[in-house]
Amino acid sequence: MPALPQHLLTCPVCALALQDVGRALACEGGHRFDAARQGYVNLLTGRGSPFEGDTAGMVEAREAFLGSGHYAPLREAVVAAALRDAQAPAVALDAGAGTGYYLEGLAAAVPGVVAVALDISKVALRRAARRLPGGVSIVWDVWRTLPVADASVDVLLNVFAPRNAGEFVRVLAPGGRLVVVTPRPGHLAGLEEVGPLLSVPPQKADDVRAAFDGALVETGREDLDYTMSLPWDLARSALVMGPAARHPGAEGTTTATGPNTPLEVTARFTVQVLTRPGRSPRGPGRPPVPADGTDG
Repeated sequence: MPALPQHLLTCPVCALALQDVGRALACEGGHRFDAARQGYVNLLTGRGSPFEGDTAGMVEAREAFLGSGHYAPLREAVVAAALRDAQAPAVALDAGAGTGYYLEGLAAAVPGVVAVALDISKVALRRAARRLPGGVSIVWDVWRTLPVADASVDVLLNVFAPRNAGEFVRVLAPGGRLVVVTPRPGHLAGLEEVGPLLSVPPQKADDVRAAFDGALVETGREDLDYTMSLPWDLARSALVMGPAARHPGAEGTTTATGPNTPLEVTARFTVQVLTRPGRSPRGPGRPPVPADGTDG
């Protein structure tokens, strides 16, 4: 496990600072969380989480699809949004990281960044731990208090994942930025040949901005649209790697299009940047700025 900043992670039991001790995270209160052999650490205690993480089938489909490069333009846009007009981040957190695909892109662009991946799915985090050997992958429910110190994160990624607005604001350092990706109406149009799609409300990006109104300022918004030519197997992967996989009929169907005819599928995203007001004097290796209401 990599060396972590001294006051970055917090114990989910007593809130004391967690430190890496070999292949485990431990606090001075005596609580210890051993890393699984696949590299991730499970911080969930007690009742665990009522939410269902991505299944093995969903993760396999996502890995196949992302490995094809069809979402590479989105990953490039996420990294660009995280870094545009900002100093290189010391700490980057992906809340709902899945397999770590987007956080991996940011870590590659910023050597030395401390990369923290949070997700509820152990299956997904096995892949994230493999992608982020210099980071830390943690099983966690993002609807709970995040096991992260106040004002300790420079960039927070949230790509097609739940948003815990209060916690996101709490962990962002002054001047820190949240990068949110949401789909737009028409996203994945063309996959109807494979199975039913979920509807996307037209105001998702506005809802994101409203959720953080008064705490974070929207400093960037970009729509990204392009067409993907997907062989049948990748088209099916695109359908079952996301929430549509949990709905009846997502297994896919056989239609007149046939398995050997590529489908033209539309990708439509919004990439937003929301910034916490204030300026952080923090650089790599320096302690977090206290969240005491005196930003700037």
